[in-house]
Amino acid sequence: MKIIVGIKRVIDYTVKIRIKADASGVETNNVKMSINPFDEIAVEEAIRLKEKHPEAEVIVVSIGPTSVQETIRHALALGADRGIHVDTPAAPLPLTVAKVLKAVVDNETPHILLLGKQAIDDDCNQVAQMASALLNWPQATFVSHISLEGQTCRAIREVDGGLETLSFPLPAVISTDLRLNTPRYATLPNIMKSKQKPLQVLTLSDLGIEESPHFKVLKVSEPPARKAGAKITVEELVPYIKKVQAEG
Repeated sequence: MKIIVGIKRVIDYTVKIRIKADASGVETNNVKMSINPFDEIAVEEAIRLKEKHPEAEVIVVSIGPTSVQETIRHALALGADRGIHVDTPAAPLPLTVAKVLKAVVDNETPHILLLGKQAIDDDCNQVAQMASALLNWPQATFVSHISLEGQTCRAIREVDGGLETLSFPLPAVISTDLRLNTPRYATLPNIMKSKQKPLQVLTLSDLGIEESPHFKVLKVSEPPARKAGAKITVEELVPYIKKVQAEG
Protein backbone atom coordinates (compact mmCIF):
# COMPACT_ATOMS: atom_id res chain seq x y z
CA MET A 1 0.00 0.00 0.00
CA LYS A 2 1.16 3.51 -0.80
CA ILE A 3 -0.35 6.70 0.64
CA ILE A 4 0.37 10.20 -0.67
CA VAL A 5 -0.36 13.11 1.66
CA GLY A 6 -0.51 16.68 0.39
CA ILE A 7 0.66 19.29 2.89
CA LYS A 8 0.87 23.08 2.83
CA ARG A 9 3.08 25.53 4.71
CA VAL A 10 0.94 28.30 6.22
CA ILE A 11 1.20 31.06 8.80
CA ASP A 12 0.90 29.43 12.22
CA TYR A 13 -2.66 29.55 13.56
CA THR A 14 -1.46 31.30 16.75
CA VAL A 15 -0.05 34.29 14.84
CA LYS A 16 -2.04 37.49 14.40
CA ILE A 17 -2.25 38.19 10.67
CA ARG A 18 -0.86 41.53 9.43
CA ILE A 19 -1.62 43.08 6.05
CA LYS A 20 1.29 44.33 3.94
CA ALA A 21 1.68 48.08 3.62
CA ASP A 22 0.83 47.97 -0.11
CA ALA A 23 -2.28 45.78 0.59
CA SER A 24 -0.97 43.15 -1.85
CA GLY A 25 -1.27 40.32 0.66
CA VAL A 26 -0.45 39.27 4.21
CA GLU A 27 2.96 39.73 5.80
CA THR A 28 5.03 36.53 5.90
CA ASN A 29 8.53 37.90 6.58
CA ASN A 30 9.76 36.96 10.06
CA VAL A 31 6.43 35.28 10.76
CA LYS A 32 6.15 31.84 12.36
CA MET A 33 5.11 29.25 9.75
CA SER A 34 3.88 25.71 10.28
CA ILE A 35 2.11 22.82 8.60
CA ASN A 36 -1.56 23.46 7.85
CA PRO A 37 -3.49 21.91 10.82
CA PHE A 38 -5.86 19.90 8.61
CA ASP A 39 -2.86 18.55 6.66
CA GLU A 40 -1.17 17.54 9.91
CA ILE A 41 -4.28 15.48 10.71
CA ALA A 42 -3.95 13.86 7.27
CA VAL A 43 -0.29 13.01 7.99
CA GLU A 44 -1.26 11.53 11.35
CA GLU A 45 -3.98 9.38 9.78
CA ALA A 46 -1.58 8.12 7.12
CA ILE A 47 0.91 7.14 9.81
CA ARG A 48 -1.83 5.35 11.77
CA LEU A 49 -2.82 3.42 8.65
CA LYS A 50 0.84 2.51 8.18
CA GLU A 51 1.01 1.24 11.77
CA LYS A 52 -1.96 -1.05 11.02
CA HIS A 53 -0.50 -2.07 7.65
CA PRO A 54 3.31 -2.20 8.12
CA GLU A 55 3.92 -2.73 4.39
CA ALA A 56 2.48 0.72 3.65
CA GLU A 57 4.61 3.67 2.50
CA VAL A 58 3.70 7.28 3.33
CA ILE A 59 4.87 10.02 0.95
CA VAL A 60 4.32 13.71 1.70
CA VAL A 61 4.10 16.27 -1.11
CA SER A 62 4.34 20.03 -0.75
CA ILE A 63 4.46 22.84 -3.30
CA GLY A 64 6.14 26.21 -2.93
CA PRO A 65 9.55 27.84 -2.38
CA THR A 66 12.53 26.17 -0.71
CA SER A 67 11.18 27.01 2.76
CA VAL A 68 8.48 24.33 2.44
CA GLN A 69 11.20 21.69 2.85
CA GLU A 70 11.18 22.53 6.56
CA THR A 71 7.49 21.60 6.66
CA ILE A 72 8.17 18.38 4.75
CA ARG A 73 10.90 17.47 7.25
CA HIS A 74 8.38 18.01 10.06
CA ALA A 75 6.04 15.47 8.43
CA LEU A 76 8.96 13.07 8.00
CA ALA A 77 9.77 13.46 11.70
CA LEU A 78 6.17 12.52 12.51
CA GLY A 79 6.63 9.22 10.67
CA ALA A 80 6.29 9.72 6.91
CA ASP A 81 8.79 7.75 4.82
CA ARG A 82 9.85 10.23 2.14
CA GLY A 83 9.01 13.65 0.77
CA ILE A 84 8.51 15.33 -2.59
CA HIS A 85 9.01 19.09 -2.93
CA VAL A 86 7.64 20.73 -6.07
CA ASP A 87 9.63 23.95 -6.23
CA THR A 88 7.65 27.07 -7.21
CA PRO A 89 8.30 30.76 -6.36
CA ALA A 90 5.09 30.96 -4.32
CA ALA A 91 2.17 28.80 -3.25
CA PRO A 92 0.15 28.05 -6.41
CA LEU A 93 -3.60 28.27 -6.93
CA PRO A 94 -5.80 25.26 -6.00
CA LEU A 95 -6.21 24.02 -9.59
CA THR A 96 -2.45 23.98 -10.11
CA VAL A 97 -2.04 22.10 -6.82
CA ALA A 98 -4.59 19.52 -8.00
CA LYS A 99 -2.74 19.13 -11.32
CA VAL A 100 0.57 18.67 -9.47
CA LEU A 101 -0.95 16.03 -7.21
CA LYS A 102 -2.37 14.23 -10.25
CA ALA A 103 1.06 14.21 -11.89
CA VAL A 104 2.68 12.87 -8.71
CA VAL A 105 -0.05 10.24 -8.36
CA ASP A 106 0.49 9.16 -11.98
CA ASN A 107 4.19 8.65 -11.21
CA GLU A 108 3.76 6.98 -7.81
CA THR A 109 0.48 5.02 -8.33
CA PRO A 110 -0.69 5.19 -4.68
CA HIS A 111 -3.80 3.60 -3.22
CA ILE A 112 -4.87 6.73 -1.30
CA LEU A 113 -4.43 10.47 -1.82
CA LEU A 114 -4.97 11.98 1.62
CA LEU A 115 -5.45 15.73 2.09
CA GLY A 116 -6.62 18.19 4.69
CA LYS A 117 -10.10 19.43 3.89
CA GLN A 118 -8.85 23.02 3.47
CA ALA A 119 -5.94 25.35 4.22
CA ILE A 120 -6.38 27.89 6.99
CA ASP A 121 -4.85 30.73 4.93
CA ASP A 122 -7.18 30.81 1.91
CA ASP A 123 -9.96 28.45 3.15
CA CYS A 124 -10.58 27.36 -0.44
CA ASN A 125 -11.59 23.72 0.24
CA GLN A 126 -11.11 22.84 -3.44
CA VAL A 127 -8.01 20.71 -3.98
CA ALA A 128 -9.42 17.33 -2.92
CA GLN A 129 -12.49 17.74 -5.12
CA MET A 130 -10.45 18.93 -8.11
CA ALA A 131 -7.90 16.14 -7.71
CA SER A 132 -10.70 13.57 -7.55
CA ALA A 133 -12.16 14.92 -10.80
CA LEU A 134 -8.78 14.97 -12.58
CA LEU A 135 -7.94 11.44 -11.44
CA ASN A 136 -11.47 10.12 -11.93
CA TRP A 137 -11.22 8.55 -8.46
CA PRO A 138 -13.97 8.24 -5.84
CA GLN A 139 -13.73 10.80 -3.06
CA ALA A 140 -14.76 11.21 0.56
CA THR A 141 -14.51 14.72 2.03
CA PHE A 142 -14.78 16.01 5.63
CA VAL A 143 -13.93 12.54 6.91
CA SER A 144 -13.96 11.83 10.66
CA HIS A 145 -13.27 8.06 10.53
CA ILE A 146 -11.38 5.79 8.11
CA SER A 147 -11.10 2.00 8.03
CA LEU A 148 -9.70 -0.27 5.32
CA GLU A 149 -10.94 -3.72 4.39
CA GLY A 150 -8.77 -5.08 1.60
CA GLN A 151 -9.21 -2.81 -1.42
CA THR A 152 -12.31 -1.16 0.05
CA CYS A 153 -12.36 1.93 2.25
CA ARG A 154 -15.11 2.73 4.71
CA ALA A 155 -15.31 6.38 5.74
CA ILE A 156 -17.60 8.39 7.98
CA ARG A 157 -17.96 12.00 6.91
CA GLU A 158 -19.59 14.99 8.54
CA VAL A 159 -22.53 16.54 6.71
CA ASP A 160 -25.04 19.23 7.65
CA GLY A 161 -27.59 16.65 8.81
CA GLY A 162 -25.17 14.58 10.89
CA LEU A 163 -22.90 11.73 9.76
CA GLU A 164 -22.76 9.89 6.46
CA THR A 165 -21.07 6.49 5.99
CA LEU A 166 -19.48 5.74 2.63
CA SER A 167 -17.94 2.58 1.25
CA PHE A 168 -15.86 2.87 -1.92
CA PRO A 169 -13.05 1.05 -3.75
CA LEU A 170 -9.42 2.13 -3.73
CA PRO A 171 -7.68 4.10 -5.13
CA ALA A 172 -9.50 7.13 -3.74
CA VAL A 173 -9.13 10.74 -2.60
CA ILE A 174 -9.89 11.49 1.06
CA SER A 175 -9.93 14.85 2.84
CA THR A 176 -9.75 14.99 6.64
CA ASP A 177 -11.81 16.85 9.21
CA LEU A 178 -10.77 17.97 12.69
CA ARG A 179 -12.39 15.08 14.57
CA LEU A 180 -10.51 12.38 12.67
CA ASN A 181 -7.59 12.26 15.13
CA THR A 182 -5.19 14.20 17.33
CA PRO A 183 -1.75 14.60 15.72
CA ARG A 184 1.28 13.34 17.64
CA TYR A 185 4.35 15.36 18.53
CA ALA A 186 7.65 14.73 16.80
CA THR A 187 10.26 13.26 19.16
CA LEU A 188 13.86 14.46 19.10
CA PRO A 189 15.24 11.12 17.78
CA ASN A 190 12.68 11.17 14.96
CA ILE A 191 13.53 14.79 14.15
CA MET A 192 17.16 13.76 13.76
CA LYS A 193 16.20 10.72 11.65
CA SER A 194 14.03 12.87 9.38
CA LYS A 195 17.13 14.68 8.12
CA GLN A 196 18.33 11.42 6.55
CA LYS A 197 15.03 10.50 4.88
CA PRO A 198 14.83 11.02 1.09
CA LEU A 199 13.41 14.31 -0.16
CA GLN A 200 13.01 14.65 -3.93
CA VAL A 201 12.88 18.13 -5.50
CA LEU A 202 10.89 18.63 -8.71
CA THR A 203 9.68 21.60 -10.74
CA LEU A 204 6.42 22.20 -12.56
CA SER A 205 8.21 21.64 -15.87
CA ASP A 206 9.45 18.26 -14.61
CA LEU A 207 5.79 17.30 -14.20
CA GLY A 208 4.73 18.83 -17.50
CA ILE A 209 2.61 21.54 -15.87
CA GLU A 210 2.35 25.20 -16.79
CA GLU A 211 0.83 27.46 -14.14
CA SER A 212 -1.81 29.77 -15.62
CA PRO A 213 -3.46 31.94 -12.94
CA HIS A 214 -7.23 32.26 -13.36
CA PHE A 215 -7.58 35.34 -11.20
CA LYS A 216 -5.52 38.19 -9.78
CA VAL A 217 -5.63 39.54 -6.24
CA LEU A 218 -6.13 43.30 -6.47
CA LYS A 219 -6.22 44.17 -2.78
CA VAL A 220 -6.18 42.53 0.62
CA SER A 221 -7.75 44.32 3.60
CA GLU A 222 -8.81 43.54 7.13
CA PRO A 223 -12.53 43.01 7.81
CA PRO A 224 -14.37 46.12 9.00
CA ALA A 225 -14.40 46.71 12.72
CA ARG A 226 -17.55 45.52 14.46
CA LYS A 227 -19.85 48.15 15.89
CA ALA A 228 -19.94 48.42 19.65
CA GLY A 229 -22.81 46.69 21.40
CA ALA A 230 -25.44 48.43 23.53
CA LYS A 231 -26.90 47.54 26.91
CA ILE A 232 -30.67 47.60 27.30
CA THR A 233 -33.01 46.78 30.14
CA VAL A 234 -35.55 43.96 30.11
CA GLU A 235 -38.35 46.49 29.67
CA GLU A 236 -36.64 47.85 26.55
CA LEU A 237 -36.00 44.43 25.04
CA VAL A 238 -39.42 43.67 23.50
CA PRO A 239 -39.85 47.14 21.89
CA TYR A 240 -36.28 46.87 20.60
CA ILE A 241 -36.94 43.46 18.98
CA LYS A 242 -40.13 44.76 17.38
CA LYS A 243 -38.21 47.76 16.03
CA VAL A 244 -35.48 45.52 14.53
CA GLN A 245 -38.07 43.25 12.94
CA ALA A 246 -39.91 46.24 11.46
CA GLU A 247 -36.68 47.62 9.99
CA GLY A 248 -35.47 44.44 8.55
